[in-house]
Amino acid sequence: MITTKLYLDTRAVKDGEPAPLKVAITKKRQAAYIPLGVKLKKEQWDAKKQRIVDAPNKQRLEIFVKNKLVEIENAILELQMKGELTKQTSTQIKNKVVAYLDPDVKKKDLFINRYIEYMNSRSAQRTREIYATTLKKMRDFDSKVDTYAFEDISKDWLKRLDAELVRQGLKKNSRNIHFRNIRAVFNDAIDNEITSHYPMRTFDINPEQTEKRSLSVDELRTLFNYNVQPWQQKYLDYFKLTFFLIGINPADILNCTDENVVDGRLLYRRKKTGRLYSIRLEPEAIQIINRYRGKTKLVNFSENMRNYKQFVCKANKGLKAIGPVTKERNEKKKAHDFQKEYHTKHNPLFDHISLYWARHTWATIAFSIGIPEEIIAEALGHSHGNRTTAIYIDKSVANIDAANRKVLDYVLYKEQPKD
Repeated sequence: MITTKLYLDTRAVKDGEPAPLKVAITKKRQAAYIPLGVKLKKEQWDAKKQRIVDAPNKQRLEIFVKNKLVEIENAILELQMKGELTKQTSTQIKNKVVAYLDPDVKKKDLFINRYIEYMNSRSAQRTREIYATTLKKMRDFDSKVDTYAFEDISKDWLKRLDAELVRQGLKKNSRNIHFRNIRAVFNDAIDNEITSHYPMRTFDINPEQTEKRSLSVDELRTLFNYNVQPWQQKYLDYFKLTFFLIGINPADILNCTDENVVDGRLLYRRKKTGRLYSIRLEPEAIQIINRYRGKTKLVNFSENMRNYKQFVCKANKGLKAIGPVTKERNEKKKAHDFQKEYHTKHNPLFDHISLYWARHTWATIAFSIGIPEEIIAEALGHSHGNRTTAIYIDKSVANIDAANRKVLDYVLYKEQPKD
């Protein structure tokens, strides 16, 4: 049985402030609410008699409210007669009523429209780009997805999308990114009472154990001391600089200028999170910065490129090629071919390495020499506790400075950390 009544929603309103008047649609003791665009103070509403008392324009408001209530009740009756409210939850009934009264609202609350709205509300550009990739994946998979309500996105639909992503060669954790994006939009829609449908409840998006992304201290020393080819030197130096700066992200260091260096420290805001970082520039880092000093940027690694991502791509390829080089005969060469008889073959020291390994390696080595996990987390920007005093902040920065120096001394000079 579906019931309706007027409800003054004071749940999120401070005492003395006006609250929104809504129509509560209830089924099986679960209610969903349609706001009427009217706000009243608590003393202006008689909940028992369901009427307005002692409010400006009382008569006009009462007529408006009664008409809206009748309109909603008539819509429910019409939808019941069409059989559209059978086995529907209170939230689904509310959505159908709202869409019946205003078809434009139905279009706005379609899954993809809400997805795009949520995507565009993300503050970080990179986050919006990831959501846009998920959107393209969904549209490529199902050409009708733009017409779907939230209720049309079923567990079976998600499983079929997952199967398509597997067919495209995406690993488990890459696929999980797309499903986490979809889940976030569902959670937002549920919070805003757009839907109560939640197909993610039993859909598995647990992360898979990632492959190794760090070097041991001996492997790192081998890499740092390796006699690389001239074209690889800048990529190795950049990897070193990343390590010396506690795994700094390319989007941050490659966009820094001389103004980011203050009193021997690198001060910058993380592009991804907006968080402020302060890293002491150790002599080893300063040496590399001076070697690659830029004209407009602090370092010149990506100054002549379209964007920093282009450099990152080249650097990752360069790092993967570091290792012994051999000459091998071209077995398929024919006598009349101008093809070279021998070709160069790279035998990588670490064939899966990337710039991101510098960050993981710093953390792994720091932990191995006894640096507390909370300091490692703080250094990597994983700790977001409240900082209430300048004393605490100074102590935190000092701890990170000391931790980084210990890591560098251990890796570069084999100095055992002191307690």
